[in-house]
Amino acid sequence: MSSAHPTKDLRRSMLAALPLGIGVMAAIDEIVFHQILAWHHFFDWSTPMFGLFSDGLLHSAELILFVLGFFMFNELRTRGALDKTSAKAGFFLGMGGFQLFDGIIDHKVLRLHQIRYVDNILPYDLVWNGFGLLLLLIGFFFLRRSRATVRYVAGK
Repeated sequence: MSSAHPTKDLRRSMLAALPLGIGVMAAIDEIVFHQILAWHHFFDWSTPMFGLFSDGLLHSAELILFVLGFFMFNELRTRGALDKTSAKAGFFLGMGGFQLFDGIIDHKVLRLHQIRYVDNILPYDLVWNGFGLLLLLIGFFFLRRSRATVRYVAGK
């Protein structure tokens, strides 16, 4: 294929946006639920100082993922190989994947923290994980749409 008409890279477009989605959702969680609402820290079963330290580690990880995704995304965009629909898929899959991982693994399996420390946590868990599932479904919708566009263009 000539350089005048570069081929869109669906797989790499999705993979580039995945860490962006994870980083954005981790930032939303950390800023809203850890800092503004002060409902929990990343690791709550120690001293308040260690809780703040664990939030700092989460913040560092989200920034690393965001920068990594930005450079991957920019490289594809610069080459003209970015597929926007696949990138949307990766972004939403990253956001939803983080949300569900946090809600199931961090909250229930590892018990690092709860969403909020109240008597009836079930409504919070349902909304938290339901929102993560919704984001994943949006990501799968975009992924399916990008693959269908390729099949349509290819005449399959």
